[in-house]
Amino acid sequence: MRLIVGYGFVAHGYAKLARGPEHFAAILHALGVPAPEIMAWANIAVELLGGFAVLIGAYVTLASIPMSIVLLTAMFTVQLPYGFLSIKLLGVTSAGVQFGPVGYEVDLLYIACLAALILGGAGPLSVDRMLSSRREKSDRA
Repeated sequence: MRLIVGYGFVAHGYAKLARGPEHFAAILHALGVPAPEIMAWANIAVELLGGFAVLIGAYVTLASIPMSIVLLTAMFTVQLPYGFLSIKLLGVTSAGVQFGPVGYEVDLLYIACLAALILGGAGPLSVDRMLSSRREKSDRA
């Protein structure tokens, strides 16, 4: 689960960075987000750094907070009017498959995964587990 969520966030953050943060800032400006340039960079940082932290299992609980805020913000400012479903097949044309606007389904799935990681822990192959093991050993010594 960590690998999927972490990679998903890193991929989205990298896509925004590769296209140019100014393009994402223009979208945020059109949505009426205050300080869109700063918010674009903050969003990219949360997606890249938070995604990487979850990917390696480091400080998952702490990283999940800003990641969930990004997801909830996207849900309520962009996707809510389009309903739950993320895939809305409009039709098939000679140009290919045509899809409608994306709903909030995937954002809820990401939030559920982050909640599961918080409640269940980052797992045995994680930085969090390694740090926890070291603390336990030093406490016993």
